[in-house]
Amino acid sequence: LVQLEESGGGSVQSGGSLRLSCAASGSSDGRYCMGWFRQAPGKEREGVAIIDKSGSATYTDSVKGRFTISQDNAKNTLYLQMTNLKPEDTAMYYCAAAYGSQFSDQWISTVLAGTGNGMDYWGKGVLVTISS
Repeated sequence: LVQLEESGGGSVQSGGSLRLSCAASGSSDGRYCMGWFRQAPGKEREGVAIIDKSGSATYTDSVKGRFTISQDNAKNTLYLQMTNLKPEDTAMYYCAAAYGSQFSDQWISTVLAGTGNGMDYWGKGVLVTISS
C-alpha cells in the first residue's frame, strides 16, 4: 500500500512557474511507475506526465517543453516543475502510482492519453490556478 501526498499548489499569473511535489510513503520496493494527472473544472481528468523507474519521462503534448517530471528515489518524492504557465493549466493536480515490474512504452502512452485508468494509487490533489 502506498500513500501519496501532494504539495506546492497555488495561484500564479500567466507565464509564471510552480513546482509540485508528491511524497510517497508505504511500500519501498521500488516497483512503481509514477505520474501526474490533472482535472480542470467541468472536464475529465487527463494525463500530464509519467516517469518510469529508469527516469524516462513521457508528456502530454500540451505541456511539452514547459513541464518537467522528475523523481528523487532517495527521498521517495516525485516532482513536477511547471514553467510558462497558462490559464488553461488551471486544474486540480494529482500524483499517482502504478505498481508492477515492467511498464511498456505502449502502456505508458495509453495511460497518459486516458483519465488515469491503470494507476493504482492516488493522492488527494492540489489546486493550481493561473490568472491571465
